Amino acid sequence: MTDFPDHNPDLPRCGWVKPDDAFYCAYHDNEWGRPVVDPKILFRKLILDGMQAGLAWITILRKRDTILEAFDGLDPDKVAHYGPDKFDELMQNAGIIRSKLKIKAAVSNSQIYVKMRDEEGIDFSEYLWSFTGGAPIVNTWKKCTDAPVKSSESEALSKDLKKRGFKFVGPVIVYAFMQAVGMINDHTVSCHAYGPYEKPKA
Repeated sequence: MTDFPDHNPDLPRCGWVKPDDAFYCAYHDNEWGRPVVDPKILFRKLILDGMQAGLAWITILRKRDTILEAFDGLDPDKVAHYGPDKFDELMQNAGIIRSKLKIKAAVSNSQIYVKMRDEEGIDFSEYLWSFTGGAPIVNTWKKCTDAPVKSSESEALSKDLKKRGFKFVGPVIVYAFMQAVGMINDHTVSCHAYGPYEKPKA
């Protein structure tokens, strides 16, 4: 179970965070917008954001531990080899998002990740970060509603991911992903977690 430490509900945060919700506060304070460079963690987050399609992020956040347990940590090297028996097992698991399309997408996306790495020699982290020039895009929004739902960068990345065969990677989903992994810093300027953060070394 993810550990959510005590939090201060009075800290200034982005407007989408419910100050009395420890899940949201911990996620916002410790994860959202912090640059990530580990390729498998980036892949895992992209899949989780795809699973969010049509749902609220808090739904995924509350199910995240169960999803990761059910999907072997969303390790693409493992998920890429899932067969019919594993698919049936997942469809019986009430703790995850039981969508046939999303489960199949997790498998096919994992296969594409492995192909990119093993056959094309593409580092998934370097590939993703190339769409922001290798560094976080730092915005200066006063209100969280000032931030767009997509950008030219997310549209370009979405288009390329789709061209490679990835599923559930529309420009809005991709923009939310880019925000979450720190490729785009959309913390409001008054938020205590506003950076700007530098991209860590791989």
